[in-house]
Amino acid sequence: MKMNRRKILSLLGMSPALLAGANAEAKEKAVKTPAGPAKLTGLNPKGVAPPVQLVPMAPRLSTLDGKTIFLVSDGFPGADHFLDQMGNWFKKNMPSVTTEYRLKAGAFADDDPKLNAEIKAKGNAVIMAIGH
Repeated sequence: MKMNRRKILSLLGMSPALLAGANAEAKEKAVKTPAGPAKLTGLNPKGVAPPVQLVPMAPRLSTLDGKTIFLVSDGFPGADHFLDQMGNWFKKNMPSVTTEYRLKAGAFADDDPKLNAEIKAKGNAVIMAIGH
């Protein structure tokens, strides 16, 4: 089955006039120099992403016995119930573990220096419930 270009372009939602106009415009704008047509430079509209800075993972605890775990929510609906259930599990199955529930200030990606300082001073581990 043979299909013409105009029909293919219309099926793709493109106007054949746009392509014809772009070709004609490009030919008009090409400036002749003694060495030949001028060179055009295309720029990437996305830009260049900055390099990713890797952060190493925190060292792992050998045991949770006698440790304090902060259960931190970013405020996503239902996260508080989920963390409450985790705290109940620790009370039932690992009674030597202390859990502390905290609600993080700001959005999930925002820093909460006050909470971070408290966790560093009093805690051994963090379980953070991040919503989507």
